[in-house]
Amino acid sequence: MRVTVKFHGVFRIDRFKEESTDYPSGTSVQDIVDKFLIPENLLGIVLVNGAHGSVEDLLEDGDTLALLPILEGG
Repeated sequence: MRVTVKFHGVFRIDRFKEESTDYPSGTSVQDIVDKFLIPENLLGIVLVNGAHGSVEDLLEDGDTLALLPILEGG
C-alpha cells in the first residue's frame, strides 16, 4: 500500500518534507514513528488524511500521514 508521510517542524531535520512510499498492509502510525525514530515525547499532533489520529491508527492505501511536533514557547 502507498502512504504519503509529511514531516513538520523539527521532524524535517535530516529527513524529508514529504514522501510517498510503499508500506506493508497493516502498517500503523506507530510503525512509521518507530521507523523514522521520532521521539514520542516530541510528537504533538498526528493527522491522517487531515483528521486527528493516534499512533494506534492503522494506515490504508492512499492515506496521507502528517506528524507535527509539540509546540514550544510562550
